[in-house]
Amino acid sequence: MLENLPKTYNPKDFEDRIYKYWNDNGYFVAHIDENKTPFTIMMPPPNVTGSLHMGHALNNTIQDILIRWKRMEGYSALWLPGTDHASISTEARVVNKIKSEGKTKEELGREGFLKEAWDWTRKYGNTIKNQLKKLGVSCDWTRDRFTLDEGLSRAVEEVFIRLYEKGLIYRGDRIINWCPSCKTAISDAEVEHEDTKGSIWHIKYPIKDSHEFIIIATTRPETMLGDLAVAVNPNDERYKHLIGKTAILPLIDREIPIIADEYVDMEFGTGAVKITPSHDPNDFEVGERHGLGQCIIMNEDATINQNGGIYEGLDRYDARKKIVEDLKEKGYLVEVKDHDHAVGHCERCSTVVEPLISKQWFVKMEPLAKPALEAYEKGQLNFIPPRFGKVYANWLENIKDWCISRQLWWGHRLPVFYCKDCDEIMVTRTKPEKCSKCGSSDLYQDEDTLDTWFSSALWPFSTLGWPEETEDLKYFFPTDVLVTGYDIIFFWVVRMVFSSIEQMGEVPFKDVFLTGLVRDSQGRKMSKSLGNGIDPLEVIDEYGADALRFTLVTGNTPGNDMRFYMERVEANRNFANKLWNASRFVLMNLEEDISKHEFSFEDLEEEDRWILSKLNKTIKEATENLNKYEIGLAAGKVYDFIWDEYCDWYIEMVKSRLYKEEGASKKTAQKVLLYVLKNILKLLHPFMPFITEEIWQHLPDTKEALILSSWPTYREELNFQDSEKAIEFIKSGIKGIRNARAEMNIIPSKKSKQIFVTTDEEIKEILNKGQRYFLNLASADEVEIREDKEGIDEDNISVVLDRCEVYLPLKDLIDYEKEIERLEKEKEKLEGEIKRVVGKLSNEGFVKKAPEKIVQEEREKKTKYEEMLEKVIERLESLKK
Repeated sequence: MLENLPKTYNPKDFEDRIYKYWNDNGYFVAHIDENKTPFTIMMPPPNVTGSLHMGHALNNTIQDILIRWKRMEGYSALWLPGTDHASISTEARVVNKIKSEGKTKEELGREGFLKEAWDWTRKYGNTIKNQLKKLGVSCDWTRDRFTLDEGLSRAVEEVFIRLYEKGLIYRGDRIINWCPSCKTAISDAEVEHEDTKGSIWHIKYPIKDSHEFIIIATTRPETMLGDLAVAVNPNDERYKHLIGKTAILPLIDREIPIIADEYVDMEFGTGAVKITPSHDPNDFEVGERHGLGQCIIMNEDATINQNGGIYEGLDRYDARKKIVEDLKEKGYLVEVKDHDHAVGHCERCSTVVEPLISKQWFVKMEPLAKPALEAYEKGQLNFIPPRFGKVYANWLENIKDWCISRQLWWGHRLPVFYCKDCDEIMVTRTKPEKCSKCGSSDLYQDEDTLDTWFSSALWPFSTLGWPEETEDLKYFFPTDVLVTGYDIIFFWVVRMVFSSIEQMGEVPFKDVFLTGLVRDSQGRKMSKSLGNGIDPLEVIDEYGADALRFTLVTGNTPGNDMRFYMERVEANRNFANKLWNASRFVLMNLEEDISKHEFSFEDLEEEDRWILSKLNKTIKEATENLNKYEIGLAAGKVYDFIWDEYCDWYIEMVKSRLYKEEGASKKTAQKVLLYVLKNILKLLHPFMPFITEEIWQHLPDTKEALILSSWPTYREELNFQDSEKAIEFIKSGIKGIRNARAEMNIIPSKKSKQIFVTTDEEIKEILNKGQRYFLNLASADEVEIREDKEGIDEDNISVVLDRCEVYLPLKDLIDYEKEIERLEKEKEKLEGEIKRVVGKLSNEGFVKKAPEKIVQEEREKKTKYEEMLEKVIERLESLKK
């Protein structure tokens, strides 16, 4: 006897052991093999000090399914893992830590602070990796990368210098998004706009040397402290006489010009706009056109600075309150209206961002965006689902220059040096010894670091050794598919594409598979504030990683949010349990030498041919689904085959053969059971890797690990259409008989004669060959097949099948009322089906547009249902008599 699986399925007994076995044997390591086609996925790097959440679990499960499947298909499959240094969030955490120890970032100084940040990273940096291992990810840990690694840092420096030398990186005064809490500039993509109920204040500005006023409208009255002009549209008749005159800024008494600019919308507000070049992106442009200069009125923490006069030192919102009070008191406030508008918040800390003029470093986007857009339009980039391609294109068509400098210490420091004597800017890999312009040796490096996304944008090629032309880079690049959330198309996908085209001359991946969000069972986003987050590790601890993985991919379609139900995890654990028990049953009924030879085609019986044909179809369809990234559909088909066909039907059908003493029939049943089980484990392996590998290790003649086995392929010779038809008919008969008996509350052990009435030759042949199925599985003690009902006792239960009726003489057991009630329900059901089919066939659009095969199928259904209904009505009438 073969060694069997333990009695109960307990994932805790083997999941960690199996993962260690794969890892220790180097099964995740990808090799450069000129005889194989490479298949590459780059793991979107999670924050180095983060921990696993459901989004990561979904994303990484999908990547693992794809990589395990491709590895089994014979590709040299590389899944490269890594983590991101996440400058803003990591720096914030380290600042909080040192604050709790009574120190400040400034007291420690840059070197001291970076030491703390590296210590923090080393302490917490492996948490998420260890959590991913619990999920079963088969990525190549020997190639693990971190965005602050020496190699990746070199790539970042190289790209910065190359872009600078091409004139694509520049330093300039621009309005940027400033986060007063993180105290750094953030890019447009890092700003989340939230609809907010606010106000719009109408304020009158006196015209110098006259009794006239000009009324402006603003949603941010505190910024008036920085007003340098009032603008009107040159075509606005109301204000033509004021153009060129001077207005007096209320409260501050600054004289400001009234200027004409096409930018002003005559229909909005009063048609007159206050111009604050240092605190509004549009006003900045107007200011540039009219040479207005700058007047910054805010500090980095959003308090008012010395340019704010008596309001200096107040927080921006306190200043707003006080300014409005003073305007009201002095008679400048005309009216206040409610106004709903979208307000930008920092996506890291949710603080309202402040548009602020600042000297920052930018990437010139237009020359980089154009080829990235063309690549999509030429079909070099395929989005799954396709609708997100429009989002990608729209973002590129409307892109602004990218602010890449951050006022942080944790990250890639800008390779920029300044001369203290002449302000010369030098961009070099190492600190120059003297100024290239004046020869001074009094130089200093820029304090700022680069936006985290600058390094992430290089991820598909920097991780493979670029700028060196490594063997890995030559073999594994470009990658095949990127799996990521739809919420970071702008942050990451766009930037990887244009960076790759610029540095490598081609797109970094062919396909972009976008996942949705994992929401709670009520459809709400999982968040700390709602307390509705579900920890994947707790789910793994209770149900096992396989059940969690299967839950995340079934019933989930690309790009759509999914709801997470614990009941589904439980159901998938039950599925794993069913497979475990079925495998135990098979192992219990096998002999040691079972797999010496494959089954012989001559010895196959009807149910063997049926299950092999069904398996063949499942292999074909699941592979087609995976090729189209229809992962949920593939998983569903494998699940249905295992649960319904293999466990519920085939195993039951062959039990009588297994319990026989000896002979070819028993041997064939054993061989087919094992053949199908092996293929089931292969098909299910990418989705549920742990349980499948554990069962596989117990099967006879499985020398190599399942993870290394080959993916099943469709075999034309295993196509048995007639057997499929026959067994499907027999199944419908057994189900019909079981249901009819159950409705009459007849216990399965109570056997009866079963009389099949049919004139159809095909059905007769199926029944003659398949009598044993009814004897074994439908509580029959005798099966009779005849062409008419002559002489059949009227006291019976009838079951109507396709081209056949079954009668079960029940003598005293029948409850006439119940049987009539059951047949009435059957009649109603058939009438409903006929109505549906007739409706379809009378719809001209359907008949004209649908494929002829589909229309023909509907016609055949109509005929079948009408015949069945006729028999039900006939039976009802005879019972009622």
